[in-house]
Parts: sequence; C-alpha cells; structure tokens
Amino acid sequence: MTLLQELESRLSTALAATLGEPASAAVTAAADLRFGDYQTNAAMVLAKAQKKNPRVLAQEIIDRLELSGLATADIAGPGFINFRILPEAYAARTAALIRDERLGVPAIGAGKTVVVDFSAPNVAKPMHVGHIRSTIIGDSLARIARYLGFNVIADNHIGDWGTQFGMIIHGWKNFLDESALAADPIAELVRVYRHVNSLKEDPAILETCKGELVKLQAGDPENLAIWQKCIDVSKNGLQKIYDRLDVKFDFWHGESYYNDRLAGLVDEFLEKGLARESNGAICVFSGGDKPKEEDPFMVHKEEGWIDNPAIIRKADGGFLYATTDLATIQFRIDEWKADHVWYVVGVPQQLHFRQLFDAANRWGKTSDFQHVQFGSILGEDRKLMRTRSGENVGLVEVLEEAVERAAKA
Repeated sequence: MTLLQELESRLSTALAATLGEPASAAVTAAADLRFGDYQTNAAMVLAKAQKKNPRVLAQEIIDRLELSGLATADIAGPGFINFRILPEAYAARTAALIRDERLGVPAIGAGKTVVVDFSAPNVAKPMHVGHIRSTIIGDSLARIARYLGFNVIADNHIGDWGTQFGMIIHGWKNFLDESALAADPIAELVRVYRHVNSLKEDPAILETCKGELVKLQAGDPENLAIWQKCIDVSKNGLQKIYDRLDVKFDFWHGESYYNDRLAGLVDEFLEKGLARESNGAICVFSGGDKPKEEDPFMVHKEEGWIDNPAIIRKADGGFLYATTDLATIQFRIDEWKADHVWYVVGVPQQLHFRQLFDAANRWGKTSDFQHVQFGSILGEDRKLMRTRSGENVGLVEVLEEAVERAAKA
C-alpha cells in the first residue's frame, strides 16, 4: 500500500465515524506544496447534505482521523483538509521499498500477453535517424511491460516485401558489385536500387523490373534466392545497430511472413460483408456505428461527409499495407493470444491505425490496440532532418557522432 492509499484508507475510516455510514473521498496532490503534500475537499462536498459549515465538518473529520506515524492535518480556506506526510513515514516506506526486490511495483500484467511492434525498418535500406524513436521507445515499453509481469512479445515487423524488390532483383542480376556487397551490403544494395531507379524512365527497364517482381511473387527459385540474400544481409546490418543500442526482439516477422494469409483474408471480408468492390478494388468502408466525426472511414469535404475507404486489394489484384496489417493482427490474436497490441509508430500513420483497429474489431479480432505516437525529428530549420543533399540522415552516422561527442565531453 502506498502512502496515498494509506492516507485514503484512514480518511475513509474517519468519514464513516463522522457520518455514521461508509464513505470515501478523493485525496489528491496538494495544489500548493507550501501547505502540505496532499489535500481533500471531502468536507466541502459533504457539508450540504450534512447541513453543516464545511470548516466545522472538516474539524469533526480531523478529530476522528488517526494519523499517528503517517501525517499531520489542518484546515485551509473554505474547508480543505491539507495533509503533510511525516519524515519518519517517508523513511519507513523508503526502507520497505529498498527491502522489496520489486521496489513496490506490483506485477499487474501477470497472465496477460502484450505484443510490442516497434522499429520495423525496410530491408535493403539503411536505418535513418527517424527510426531511433520507434526503436528506443518500443524497447523501453517492452522492458517496462516485462517488469510489470506481462508476457511480452517484441516483434520487429520489417518491410521485407514490396514493389522495390523488382528493381533490386534486376539490379542484383545486372549491376551488383560483389566486392562492394561483401564490404558494405546495405550500401551496395542502396546503390544498386538507386541506379536502377534512375533508369526507370526507360519503358523496357520498367517492364523488366515488373517482370522480376511478378516472378518473385510467383515463387521463382532464382528470384526468391536473391530476395532471401537481401533479407539476410539486411538483418545482419540491422542487428549490429540493435546490438549497439542493446535492443532485443523475440521475433522478426516481416510483411512476407503473412503473404499466405492475404487472399483468404480478403475473401473472408467479402463473405462477412466487411468489404465490397469499388472501381475494381476491394475496400473496407464505414461500419456505420460511429458518429461521422469519429469515424475513420468518413472524411468531411466541401460537399459534406464522404467515404474514406481502406483498400485491401487493388484492382490489379495486389495487396496493400492494410491487408498485411490485418493479417498480422489475425496472427497475433489467434496464435499469440495477445491481450494488448502496441504499435510504436509516428503520428503521420494515425489514420491508418484508426482504420486498422476499427476494421479488426468489426472482424472480431479484438484486443487492446494502442497506437503509441511520436513526432518527427527536426533540424535547426524546424523541418524534417535531412542531409545537405536532401536525403535522410543515417542512423549509423548519428550514433557515431554521438559517441565522438560523448568522448570529448
């Protein structure tokens, strides 16, 4: 029991003795520490029903209040009761906390599972300074939750699938420098991607890249092998950063992990009436169970409220992040039995998560979903931090500079 809880308990006993019936009242931190540590307005709240002056009732409460060894009490203003905790009470409680291996923190999460989704960089690309907040905040939340007794599953939902792999595979086959790959895998993959990207105005190159992507999605052995090598070298590079930050994950279930679930998920949404066709695409619309102002599937325009659907299958048959994220929720709830799922992702994604959580709940995949939001890292010009050439600032470079500055301090 905390000092505040002990104070509230003793106040309840005094109120019952004063009023002749069970009663309780809130004790809050004092508005002005010059007058005490805590205060209650119990006498002022109860005075009218008791037909008494609040200060008189406050004195009656104090007369019946057993505070020995805990605090002193006095009346202030129209009837506030101020409490000042005794030094010996602080000393006794501090000594008890030191003897407690948990420092007085209860294991409130016992028997519950929380999935913490954080960091989640894209493979074949270097981590940039924008990844640091998700990584550190997510790891901190995972540590706190473990200490609170939760069964914590830290999941790095890496971006390991997508249209960029068509260009990467084409570049791997035609422009890869094996020695550069061995020296700095991520840098070489980025170079290859940028080189192919610079050629995409050529219709033939663009079609070739699309063809490589189609082959990958169809399970072509050669393209799958290249894709897997990209994943492996990327993970190795990422792991070096995580080791330096002392960040650990239980799983690295990237987007590709859920590919086999996507087609069936869309079919189920159609069968259950949770989605419908619109201009060839399959979309999730409003469930009609929320006020329009609170509905993530509605948006207000000049002409009034209009639909703001989430696409789960494009007209060309391709799937999107929303589809993969719904499949991820399905897995986490059905397989991991998650009671809580925390997504540590920046503010710009808030609409995506509002739609995601709403759709999942209507689907029957319910949990305590939380989007743990954070802002962007800005430069001195109050704009997104970039290099002079306009590129993202690399996280490795930031960490190196931090170490150098710390060594000089």
